[in-house]
Amino acid sequence: MQKLTRSDLLTLEAYSVQRAEFRKRVLAHKRARTLNLGEHFTLLFEDRLTVQAQVQEMLRIERIFEPAGIQDELDAYNPLVPDGANLKATLLIEYADPAERARALIELRGFERRCWMRVADFEPVWAIADEDLAREDEFKTSAVHFLRFEFERAMIASLRAGAALAAGVAHARYLHEVHPLPGPLRAQLLADFD
Repeated sequence: MQKLTRSDLLTLEAYSVQRAEFRKRVLAHKRARTLNLGEHFTLLFEDRLTVQAQVQEMLRIERIFEPAGIQDELDAYNPLVPDGANLKATLLIEYADPAERARALIELRGFERRCWMRVADFEPVWAIADEDLAREDEFKTSAVHFLRFEFERAMIASLRAGAALAAGVAHARYLHEVHPLPGPLRAQLLADFD
């Protein structure tokens, strides 16, 4: 999947005019790329459109229109676009109650590295987490993480041939598995390997 360039982006003025419709399309796209791993954990699988939406919003919020500033945003978010042999996701740990969330973030330290995906009978692909900066310290983890799942060619070929895809978490405080992933989500993710 190709990274975004400045030519893929709308100007601030054009984005302002198209924003409502664009956001509606992106929200539907994100729903199709979302996997709940239980009540409090969500994986949002990123692609060019989800990243473009994030960049467009950052440019709008920050009123960035200079080429160097636009490139800085692209450089910050393009690493979330899948590279053809991987899937990339934003992991959200969500608790409505702040006290419950604070306790969970302490108990779930390391959670982001215990997320996995698995093709049929292959070994699990463990998440590579937070390559941009540390989001965990010696006391707690963060509520947001960026994950990368690297797949071998044989795994991708097996997926293309119809193999099931599963995902889950194997943390000492939390075990959860979704097997197989729903067909529409699987189809979305299979396209990320192109």
